[in-house]
Amino acid sequence: MQPYELSLTAAAAAIRARKLSPVELVDSVLDRIEKVEPHLEAYVTVTAEQARRAAREAQRDVADGRPHGPLHGIPMGLKDLIDVAGAATTASSRVRADHRAKTDSTVAARLTAAGAILVGKTHTHEFAYGLTTPQTSNAWDRKRVAGGSSGGSAVAVAAGSATFALGTDTGGSIRVPSALNGVVGLKPTFGLVPRHGVTSLSWSLDHVGPITRTVEDAALVLAALAGHDPRDPASLAAPATTYRPGAGTDLTGLRVGVPRNYYFDHVGPEVEAAVRHAIDRLESLGARLVEVEIPMTRYIQATQWGLMIPEATAYHEHTLRAVPELYQADVRTLLEAGELMPAGDYLRAQRSRTLMRQAWARVLKEVDVIAAPTVPATAVQAGQPTITWPDGTAEGVSDAYVRLSAPANVTGVPSLSVPVSHDTAGLPIGMQLLGRPLGEAALLRVGHAYEQTQPARELAPV
Repeated sequence: MQPYELSLTAAAAAIRARKLSPVELVDSVLDRIEKVEPHLEAYVTVTAEQARRAAREAQRDVADGRPHGPLHGIPMGLKDLIDVAGAATTASSRVRADHRAKTDSTVAARLTAAGAILVGKTHTHEFAYGLTTPQTSNAWDRKRVAGGSSGGSAVAVAAGSATFALGTDTGGSIRVPSALNGVVGLKPTFGLVPRHGVTSLSWSLDHVGPITRTVEDAALVLAALAGHDPRDPASLAAPATTYRPGAGTDLTGLRVGVPRNYYFDHVGPEVEAAVRHAIDRLESLGARLVEVEIPMTRYIQATQWGLMIPEATAYHEHTLRAVPELYQADVRTLLEAGELMPAGDYLRAQRSRTLMRQAWARVLKEVDVIAAPTVPATAVQAGQPTITWPDGTAEGVSDAYVRLSAPANVTGVPSLSVPVSHDTAGLPIGMQLLGRPLGEAALLRVGHAYEQTQPARELAPV
């Protein structure tokens, strides 16, 4: 096995045991980038020289008995919405082509302090305003979409060109590409991970979180990211908990909610079968399955768009008027549409969110987690505009991909996407676990327990 194939947890153990050096790991990942990047285009920029310099420094620290923790010497990719001092933050847009960050974002600073090593900035759908990341290819099939908007981060992790990465999630943008590329994606509770220094799409829906190979890897990264930052007005104090999910698979006494509505409506048959099989596996580990009714489903998408569109347009107000020609057509259209939304619609969306949060809180008193598909279909062909369901209903690709992930953004609850299978075309399928606010430990426990019953996942066959 080559070093780039190691999970974060395995690489950290090898570094700690002096069986692998940070230099060897970083060199292996950079070599992997050189091999696969021409086919996948996961990265906006690769910071090879700086990464090798940081790896040598990490190696000296380890040799001198000064380890920083499990992320020390681990190569990472950061979505190119996340500021790193002195580096470009382009948001994969011509609008930001000349932008250079003066200081680190909170998350970049925390990961650097933990010893992680940046190997590059990953592509996003322009300004995170889309669900496909068209410039990046799916790690399992180059003719298919990567998912978005954190497509570059998910593809890099799936292909072995980053040991872990960060994404952002406004309506599913961590979990969607994670599901489509067969990796783990965690959208934490709203406010648990600070967003200072991260380009915003929609301030009241945006989250930052890890994309990793395994659930245990996600727990390690979350531990480094979580914690209050007064520079983010929505920032919460991290609870006094450990995010390590433990080694056991016993879920006795844990209640898993299985939606009787919404989450299995207009879902591909192979996706439904795979997720229901995974839920049955949780029951075999001791969990008790409880049917739940998802509340206010007719308002979910309207509330999501009613919040996101005006907030995004407000953020881009100046540049949209000054340089509209620099935006891609799909993003410019959405931003211009936001200028036409009445203030009353935005206020109604805010009221709807408040009611939805209250209703979800009541449901989550009945169960410990909810299990459902992450997305209703596997990765579609690049450029495909719609998905047609067996009943003849046609749905836009972006609408389909955001439909099952948006509730966690509207309500702010944590959500974890875990790979559970592949369809007959060999494309990954993901199961989504949703929990109570600040209930990440429960999600990680369930996801890790399920993962332990499955064969070790391999990298995408790039």
